[in-house]
Amino acid sequence: MRYPEQLIAAMRRDLTQYGVVETRTPEEVDRTLSPDSGTVLMIVNSVCGCAAGKARPAVGMALQHSARPDKVATVFAGADLEAVARVRELLPGVPPSSPSMALFRDGRPVFMLHRHEIETRQAPEIAQVLAQAFDRYCVPVKQ
Repeated sequence: MRYPEQLIAAMRRDLTQYGVVETRTPEEVDRTLSPDSGTVLMIVNSVCGCAAGKARPAVGMALQHSARPDKVATVFAGADLEAVARVRELLPGVPPSSPSMALFRDGRPVFMLHRHEIETRQAPEIAQVLAQAFDRYCVPVKQ
């Protein structure tokens, strides 16, 4: 059963306000994470408190960093069921986790931040972990 859209609309906006693109279908996920997609941060959004108080704010902070992914996208656990399933298929051997964040390079995962790594940190610390991953895998944005 899916979450009612009226319940999660504000939680979606918590990410889209930063320019994060929603991928609500498996086809949108595949287009976003294609073999020539560059670097993509894919966020599995969630209704839980750690998504609200930690994960989503951390994304906004991390996207202020000088090195950023080429694209940032999201799927919503409990709402975009088929899209979430497709993202999880692209993360072989990685147990389901929401919220979570995966950095892909040309459609292949290169970095993963699981729920247990989000729950134990505050938003600024999560943003710092993301910024370190961006430094390693992404090209700095020219100002």
